[in-house]
Amino acid sequence: MSDALILGIDGGGSTIRVALANRKGEILRTGLGAGINPMDNPDWRAELDRHVAPFRNETKLASVAAALPAYGEVAHLSRLQDASITEMFPATRMTILNDVDAAHLGAFAGHEGVLVLSGTGSMAWARNAAGESARSGGWGDVIGDEGSSYWIGRLALNLISQSLDGRAPKTMLAEIVFNSLNLDLSDPMNGLAGWVNALAKPRSGIAALSALVDRAARAGDAGARGVLEQAADALANHHVAVARHCDRDAGWTYAGGTFASSLLLEALELRIGRPAEVPLLPPIGGALLAAARNLDWPLDSGWLERIAANIKAANPQS
Repeated sequence: MSDALILGIDGGGSTIRVALANRKGEILRTGLGAGINPMDNPDWRAELDRHVAPFRNETKLASVAAALPAYGEVAHLSRLQDASITEMFPATRMTILNDVDAAHLGAFAGHEGVLVLSGTGSMAWARNAAGESARSGGWGDVIGDEGSSYWIGRLALNLISQSLDGRAPKTMLAEIVFNSLNLDLSDPMNGLAGWVNALAKPRSGIAALSALVDRAARAGDAGARGVLEQAADALANHHVAVARHCDRDAGWTYAGGTFASSLLLEALELRIGRPAEVPLLPPIGGALLAAARNLDWPLDSGWLERIAANIKAANPQS
């Protein structure tokens, strides 16, 4: 059907994006909400329902692809995610896949390469020329997630507490964080520990501190710069773990909000030894690409360029 529509759902620890598109690569409607990671958000199903509901009754909707956090990682959670999407779209062709798999699919348009993700969590995903995948990381904040925004935020809190105690050199991170959170630096433990204790969603709240680490690093703070260097080390290890799955000259790229820090990206490029390739599509584009594949649409370079441009126009922050 030339008038068929596709729906992409890109879920993550911090945000969910939804986009409705047609065969021409035009974005007709979008949605944006809070994260839907079932590993740390007990309200993930309600959040998913809230932002997908406006798209459920599209009469021309022919295919859905849902890229979901933790999918394929923890069996009972994956079953709940399967059931949720099936219940929402019982008569529609669908694909459900891990959100990092979809990010890779969009970044390389299904071709070979390595994607390093740093968002609320962290992971590397490789796909070789035969279409076979390998991954490293994605263990969650208790076990792993090294180099993620959450991990950076937690190290920042460590550094601030040590600095205030006199166990580490002074860092301007303390002033930046206390000012940004409207906390009283003259009563630091009550302020900072009280803030952490009051967080309704600790993982995303602490992850948001990574932007303040970048700000302090840009201002010349050695401690903040050191945190970003440690994050680059951790993400480089993710890359090393999966790069052997691909050909030696396979490219690499990145995804996730932590890479809003150009300092982090530059440090990672230095460790990997070559510049990152610019992703062909953002993660929501990977979900739309997976949905389009369900309908065997001809997905040439022109379609990819149109969908990328239209995603950007619909949401410049994608």
